[in-house]
Amino acid sequence: MIVRISGEDQYRLQNDLHERLNQLDSAVLGAIDADDEAAFKAAFSELLDFVRAKGTVVEEDEIETSDLILPPDDITLAEAATEFTGEGLIPD
Repeated sequence: MIVRISGEDQYRLQNDLHERLNQLDSAVLGAIDADDEAAFKAAFSELLDFVRAKGTVVEEDEIETSDLILPPDDITLAEAATEFTGEGLIPD
């Protein structure tokens, strides 16, 4: 799975990490639904940190299509509310 963080890099993640990505995405959605800015920032930061820590950066000379594009780390709760809808950003 290839995950892009907007404004950063693409990361190659093993497919067996998909369930954990879903859990992190759900935590972000929960914070958005609760309109809790602090919880949102913490949950979204954890999601991005997970991708950065568990993923391998795709080299610039490699051309890969992203399976998932995450917003940049400076996204606001209001902006996220328009992007994280329904089942979240991460497809099942």
